[in-house]
This record gives sequence, structure tokens and C-alpha cells, in this order.
Amino acid sequence: MTVREGALVLADGSVFEGELIGADSTIAAGEVVFNTVLSGYQEVITDPSYAGQIVTFTTPHIGNYGVNAADFESRGTFCRGIVVRELARRHSNQRADSSLDSMLRRHGVPGIAGIDTRRLTRIIRDTGAMPGAFGAAGEAELRSAADSEPGTDGVDLVRQVTIDDGYTVDALDPDSRIRIVAIDFGMKRNIAVNLARHGTVEVVPATTSAADILARDADGVFLSNGPGDPAMAPYGVETIQGLIGNVPIFGICLGHQLLGRAIGAGTVKLPFGHHGGNHPVRNIATGKVEITSQNHNFAVDPDSLSGKATMTHVNLNDGVCEGLRVDGELAFSVQHHPESNPGPHDSNYLFQEFADMMKHASASSAAANSNGGR
Repeated sequence: MTVREGALVLADGSVFEGELIGADSTIAAGEVVFNTVLSGYQEVITDPSYAGQIVTFTTPHIGNYGVNAADFESRGTFCRGIVVRELARRHSNQRADSSLDSMLRRHGVPGIAGIDTRRLTRIIRDTGAMPGAFGAAGEAELRSAADSEPGTDGVDLVRQVTIDDGYTVDALDPDSRIRIVAIDFGMKRNIAVNLARHGTVEVVPATTSAADILARDADGVFLSNGPGDPAMAPYGVETIQGLIGNVPIFGICLGHQLLGRAIGAGTVKLPFGHHGGNHPVRNIATGKVEITSQNHNFAVDPDSLSGKATMTHVNLNDGVCEGLRVDGELAFSVQHHPESNPGPHDSNYLFQEFADMMKHASASSAAANSNGGR
């Protein structure tokens, strides 16, 4: 097999030599981040939240159990590329239908292997996520591409990943009467599966207006995960502002950040983000610690919540706001991913909380209408 030599160059001038894998690409550029999951590389690569980013896997062996059609988290791939220490040349798993390398080639995702990912991760951890570029081009060209890459700041990545047309996911329980509208800011498929355990899910594009959503007469609205800077999705904020007070709301990840901005809270970019499946989060009300799956570069500023919302969860690594509940309204959100895939299921109960909220609101509305008709 012919070895394709290449290099990764960061915007700070750091150079890593390696072997190109996956799709052919002279230059692949994006914001370089690291992910600490021990498994679930396929779910990470197909997560729309990674749009605009080059994903470094800290686990040294990647690809050893192959890939399969069932584990795709979206309709395709959205990351700019992947960086690994060692790509498995053989995969072994009864669920696998192909290798990771072949999947990367099919979906046009370039990668680079043989990289000292420990050194790379320490650079990102110490100096922050930064643009980078890799490929077969010369070092000077790669450095120029890295310098020209805007990263995830000030870029509307949601429009790159949201669906063009809506679709419906049937409730897993045919007797369920709950109807949920999910706004797709870059939604993972497993989120729709978890929502469908409680009702029928109608998924709509990110630019759908509040009036359009309310006209669908849903029992609740879900705000999905997604990529990039929440400040660059003002259309999402406007929609959420029109929904608050009119329908129960539950948000995850970018949906959490957009809910925060909709009530007047601020958002900030983290030094190197949270990307992995082992982040400890404390539920402030119960005191219990939940190990969570996370993937975000931005966060809600907890100091901006006063008089607007109550912080419900906190990250024990760095104090980041991991959840909020809007004061006086049926609206809450979390920064982490309770649906996991990959990751632990400690926070999956939040989908049940959303279902209970919708049922309570529906019962209260029915009672009010009944009393009003007397």
C-alpha cells in the first residue's frame, strides 16, 4: 500500500508530520479540537455539531471495530477532517460493514494518522483551540491556510447543517398523543429516537418561525444541538423568543445557548471547549454527579442569568453552566448531551422531565378550557 505523506500545521506554527488517510485532499482546514471518547468515533464524525472543525481523537487506536450504517448520527459527515495517532488497518466487529478508512473516503472526509496526539492535545489545552490545516501541500501553504481559517467564531455554521425540508418521526408508542416540534440546528438522530419514545416528532429547519411552529399546535418544542457560535444564529433566538410562554421548551447544547440568548443572557467561547464522554456535571437540585457526553465550544455566561433563569447544572471541571431553567416559564435546557451516542446515559432522565412537563401543561390547558366553557 502506498503511503501518502502529509503534515498538520497549526496557526501558531506547530508542525506535525504524518500519513494521510481517508479522502484525498491537498489541504483541509478548520478549527482543531480534541475529543476524549474511548469509543464512538463514527458517531463523532457524523455529528453535525463538528461542522467547521478538525477532530483530534486522544484515544490512540481508532477504527478497530469498523463502522456500520446504523451508527450514523446524521445524513452524512460535517467535520473538516480527523487526526489520529494510529488508524487500525483491520477492523473486527460483528456489526461492522466496512472500515473507518473506507467510510472517510466515501464521504469525502480527509484525515491524517501517525500524529503525536498527546503533544497536539497539550498544545490545544494550554493555548486554546486554534485553526489548523493538513494535507499533501507544502508547509508554507498549510500555514497560510491555517492563518486564513476563521475557525468557529463569527461564522453561521447552522445554515450549513440544518435540513432543507421537514420530516416526521413516528412515536415508538402508537398510543402516544404527545406531539413535539424539534428545531434542527444540527440535530443528531439519536435525539429524535429519544424524543420519539414520548411522542411523534416533527423536525423543522432552523429558520422556521415561531408563528409557523405554534400553528402546528404541538405539546412541546425541542431545541437541538448544532455547531458554532450562537451569536451567529439570531433567527433561532428570535424564534425562541416567540415560543417562550406559549409552549413547553427543552434545549440541548446549542439549543441551550440559544435559549440563554433568547432571555437576554450572554454566551462566551471556551478556551478549548468540551468534547468527550466523561465530563462530570453536578445536578444542583439533587447534588448528584452525572457523567456526561459533551461537544461544544461556547457556553452560557452564568453571571448573566440573574433575574432571568436559574442555573440547574454545573460542570465540575471548570464551573461552566451546564443547565438552566427560565424563571416563571416552562422552559429548560442543558449544555451536555443526555441522548449520549457516544457516552454515558446518566442524564437521559431529562427526556422524561420534558415529557412530564408537556403532559402537565396539556392537562392544565384542558382544565382551563373546561372551566372557561362553563
